[in-house]
This record gives sequence, C-alpha cells and structure tokens, in this order.
Amino acid sequence: MRILHTADWHLGRTLEGRSRLDEQAQFLDELCALAEEEAIDLVLLAGDVFDTVNPPAAAEQLFYESISRLADKGRRPVVIIAGNHDSPDRLAAATPLAREQGITLLGYPVREALRIPVPAAGEVLCLAALAYPSESRLNELLVESQQEELLRDAYDERVKHLFHQLSAAFSPSTVNVAMSHLFVAGGSSSDSERPIEVGGAYTVRPSSLPAHAQYVALGHLHRPQDVKQAPTLARYAGSPLAFSFSEAGYAKSVTVVDVRPGTAAILKEIHLTSGKPLVQWKATEGLAQVYRWIEEGRDARAWIDLEIHLLQALSLEEIHRLRKLHPGFIHIRPVFPELEERRERLATAELPIEELFKQFYRRQTGGAEPEEALVRLFLELLSEEGEGA
Repeated sequence: MRILHTADWHLGRTLEGRSRLDEQAQFLDELCALAEEEAIDLVLLAGDVFDTVNPPAAAEQLFYESISRLADKGRRPVVIIAGNHDSPDRLAAATPLAREQGITLLGYPVREALRIPVPAAGEVLCLAALAYPSESRLNELLVESQQEELLRDAYDERVKHLFHQLSAAFSPSTVNVAMSHLFVAGGSSSDSERPIEVGGAYTVRPSSLPAHAQYVALGHLHRPQDVKQAPTLARYAGSPLAFSFSEAGYAKSVTVVDVRPGTAAILKEIHLTSGKPLVQWKATEGLAQVYRWIEEGRDARAWIDLEIHLLQALSLEEIHRLRKLHPGFIHIRPVFPELEERRERLATAELPIEELFKQFYRRQTGGAEPEEALVRLFLELLSEEGEGA
C-alpha cells in the first residue's frame, strides 16, 4: 500500500494581508499530479485544512475541488481529520456527499478505528484516526487544577489511552496506521503555528504514541520532521507553504509511505516546488544595495522581509518605489547604525569599570567569561595607575 501523508494546508491564510490562495492552488495541482505520478493508493490529511474556523468561500471551494480530484471518483480513498484551526462541525458537514467519493471527514475524536478497503492495493487499512483532541472536543474536563504540569500529565495520559483504544483493532492482516493532529514533546516548532498549546499544557510524550502502529502520520508542526524517541515510525509531514519568516529556508515536502501488513514502513520525502519562498534581505550598504539586488533579479518570485541600514529615514515616495519595483516586499525595516552605536555608548558610559572590562574581554575572546582573579588583577593595576598619577 502506498500512502501519501500531508498536513497543515491552512487554506485561506494570508501573509500580512497578502492572499496566498493562488500559491495554495498551485500546491494542490502539484499534489494531485504527485498522487498520479507516485501511484498513490490512499491520502491522509492530518488536520488544519483551513486557517480559521470560518474560512473564505474561495478557500472552501478550492478544498472540495481538490479532494474530489485526489479521490478520483472513489478509486483513491482520502481520510481527513480536523486540526485545531478547523471547525469540526463545518469540516464534517459534507460527510454524506464525501462518503460517496471515498472521502472520510472526521471532525471530532472517535473511539473506534476506521477500516478502509484500499482497492488499488488489494489491502485494508486499519486507521487509528484521532482528530485534534482538545478538552472541549473530547467533551471532558481532564483536571480541575489550573496547574500546567498537572494538565499536561492528564492530557498525555488521556491521549495515550485513546490511542490504546483505537489501536486495539489492529490486526496482522491489515495495514495498521495512526493519525492525529497534536504537539509531541521535542518537536521543532515555528512562529507560524500560533497555538498557545505548542510547548504548553497540550503536549504529548513521544512514548504515548501507539507502539503497534506501523506508521504514525502527524499534523500541527510546519517543519517536516521525524519524531525522536517514538516507539514506532512517526512523522510530521509539515505545511506545504512557508507561512512566516521564521520558516525562511525550510524545505517543504510531503511524505510517501510504502507499507504492507506485518512489515516495516518505508518513507520517501518528496520536496515541493510550488509557492513563493520567504526570504530575508539585510542591506547593510543602504538603499543603493537594495536597488542593485532588484535590478539583478534577486528573489524575483519571493516574499521578502527587508532590513535596510540607513543614515536617514526613508520617505514615503522611496517606500512606494521599492514596493512598485518588487511587489514581494512584506516588511521594510529601517536600521540606523549610528543611533544604535550612540545608544551603546550612552549605555556603556553608565556601567562600572569592572563590567566594561568584562565586556571587552568577551569581545576579544569570542564570548568567554574572565576569571575573578583576572578581574581583580585588572582593578588592582588600574588602581595603581591612578595612584601613580
């Protein structure tokens, strides 16, 4: 069985007010083409289909058209779970129509695994699918205390138990896979995830993932990555586009999983080419350097975060001209080195001589801290020089 694992589409998301819908449409075209080229038997989408619980109509239309293409009139099953950004009810509302095309939509956590025949592979998938399991969506109060540590332990234990319930249906004759949308401790996050639960109370230990699954397909973190210290092969597919400049330089991809009953899964990462990259420019030589880069065609298709060193503020006309020459500028942040140096001089002028010596020592040694004996020796020498004067 050949499975395509993807997640975190965030359809409808903008970048500082700029629409990304065209880029998302390009990605979905690429995904549909990959499904054909790679002879994919089944698609798993691990949550955060949309960026908000009330997405734009154009984003919903793009979603339904794309999953219909992926399902290929029911010949390729597609399973989609809600993430923390999705409305569970809204996502599952189309279930009666979707089911006829081999598409499964899960808004809320369920207690039983799905058995999905996969005709192209001649196998059955047993899927422990756990849609985003918040307290409200589980309809449970996990702990009355407000202490984060207690809630984290209770949440981890609850998710572990849910996976145990779901994986009870695994059998030697089926392909056994788990899927969820959650934060596993140790994962590498970025600014674009935005949820308060990343690194907070809604955290699951790697050891709580189902050990008997042949593969665990995860969504929530936007950087593609394997889960370290998990009892089985577990992976975040990552988002298809970079959604914040903290993701500048990330390679975006989807994951293809080859697996048969009773055998170890084999992963293949396929890098994506659609969408504009997010890049950061640091123009230390001022405005002329920026114009030179634009003239050279540097990052012509990118969204750009520009930091520009200046002697005086940019006029509105200059800002408009920059944006006209390159429509990809998102932020234009002026830096005034002379002002920074002046602030540093004023700040250091108020520091004790002992602290100034320590700062000098750090600069000269690349960050090393001077020993107390050396600091005392410096102060003694300074004192002697003062007395001699």
